[in-house]
Amino acid sequence: MSDTTTDTSTRTGDDQDLGAAGSQLSTAPVEDSPSPDLPSLGVIGWARWFWRQLTSMRVALLLLLLLSLAAIPGSLIPQTGINEAQVADFRERHDVLAPVYDKLGLFNVYSSVWFSAIYILLFVSLIGCIVPRTWQFVGQLRGRPPGAPRRLTRLPAHTTWRTSADPEEVREAALALLRKRRFRAHAVGDAVAAEKGYLRELGNLAFHLALIVMLIAFAWGQLFKSEGNKIVVEGDGFSNTLTQYDDFKSGNLFTNDDLEPFSFDVEEFTGTYERTGPNRGTPRTYETEVTYTEGADGEEKNALIKVNKPLEIGDAKVYLVSHGYAPVVTVRDGKGEIVYQDAVPLLPLDNNVTSNGVVKVLDGYRNPQGKKEQLGFQAFFVPTFGGSASGTMLSQFPALDYPVLALNAYHGDLKADSGIPQSVYQMDKTKMKEFKDADGELLKKLLTPGETMTLPGGAGSITFEKDIKEWAGFQVVQEPGGGWALGGALAAIGGLAASLFVQRRRVWVRAVRGDDGVTVVEMAGLGRSESAKVPEELGDLAGTLYERAPGVPDPEPDGAREPDGAPEPDGTPPEDPGAPGASGTTTSTDTDSQAVPAEGAEQQ
Repeated sequence: MSDTTTDTSTRTGDDQDLGAAGSQLSTAPVEDSPSPDLPSLGVIGWARWFWRQLTSMRVALLLLLLLSLAAIPGSLIPQTGINEAQVADFRERHDVLAPVYDKLGLFNVYSSVWFSAIYILLFVSLIGCIVPRTWQFVGQLRGRPPGAPRRLTRLPAHTTWRTSADPEEVREAALALLRKRRFRAHAVGDAVAAEKGYLRELGNLAFHLALIVMLIAFAWGQLFKSEGNKIVVEGDGFSNTLTQYDDFKSGNLFTNDDLEPFSFDVEEFTGTYERTGPNRGTPRTYETEVTYTEGADGEEKNALIKVNKPLEIGDAKVYLVSHGYAPVVTVRDGKGEIVYQDAVPLLPLDNNVTSNGVVKVLDGYRNPQGKKEQLGFQAFFVPTFGGSASGTMLSQFPALDYPVLALNAYHGDLKADSGIPQSVYQMDKTKMKEFKDADGELLKKLLTPGETMTLPGGAGSITFEKDIKEWAGFQVVQEPGGGWALGGALAAIGGLAASLFVQRRRVWVRAVRGDDGVTVVEMAGLGRSESAKVPEELGDLAGTLYERAPGVPDPEPDGAREPDGAPEPDGTPPEDPGAPGASGTTTSTDTDSQAVPAEGAEQQ
């Protein structure tokens, strides 16, 4: 048996024609060789040429790269659908760039015409590329490996030896061996044809099909998604309706009927923090106990929402995204009657939950003259006050160790009835007047829990109650297609791995009886590309088959044979001329055994 030969020299002309054996080992379309005498294409010809270019794999990869590049402005430039306030601020600060960005659609990248065009072209390109290759691959699976070429010694990896076994026995042994090694094998004439590695092309198709699934899932998710934020104080609740959200944005095809019907009540928020060490003040626990119901008449259930562990209700996910304090204040008029009593959520300004906000008394208050007025209080809250000696109203720690509430007071018209939406955390002072203290300055005071600030002239008072509640900020997200996108991503990774690490290859074994009555066995392998795996695998198969059909010595000319048992000139014992790797029996010196590279064979 000869060494497995991997000669890569090429021949031209008819000698390169391997017939069906050299057909492509993939479903990639074969490009026609250009001809210098091509006639004019015409409209239909140009349309077919454009379609072939669009559905080629290189154009699909180019479009995928363009889509990635086109998404960069969407992450660098403020987007209207994400944060309109940032877009408005950008317009104010950039008088020259803003009009240009408007014309280019850079404030709405993902819904712009040019981004949609790239997206749609990529989608069409992938479908046009995948559909014909899928049908071609199905045809290959339904067919059988092609028969052996006439001269196996021309293939990149080949070997041959002579054996005393009958040709039929060799072919049966080869067929059983190849099937045991998970080759698709069958007998064709005087040879056995086998093929393996279909998982490579299957992985390639799965990768591109997964890209299509991901594109559809992302598009579906963007069109039908919704995202809203809501701050809920301990003891309060939330119902998933549009009017309940503090802010809300959705996709172009989203409707109010798409909102999942559910509601929940916040029972208690729990937050703990590191007390010592370099991470002092870092949150250790953020969790909220809620009681929720699904639908209008659903059964009440308890749940614990943590950071990155949302509550899932149908297609909706409720995330815990923020936290703060809501001091309870009581406002009384000059007669001592309560006109306002509630927990006031304040917005954190730093990691130690230094917070600010406003208290608005819109109805029920009358001034000492009996005239209806509105009250407004600017509030500044610190959960851990550093003391007057600190010289600053900044919190020293995020927990409620030494809570202090700073207030200043106004009266007049808050313009809440103007029809213009107002933030609950800001106060319009254009029609408000300051309450003055004895020195004629703005009335302000630091309060600890249980203390009261009295308004001058018998205008009433405001009390900082001892009950300090906490609030939790939730983000409710509905994004259909997320599961499909994740499945597509996993399938794409699996398909890419298969296409990279699996090699499709063919093996042929021919066994025929020679002129001297001794069986000649030829084995050859062909891969999609030059690789050490094909000759290595062929050598392993040949070694196993050789054990079942051992070789016999080649006939030698008269007078050339040494006496039996005679040692070699260098004193080494004679080797088995039929064994794998034996010298003198390689076929690579035959003038007809010049090999054709695998890629060259595929292109015949």
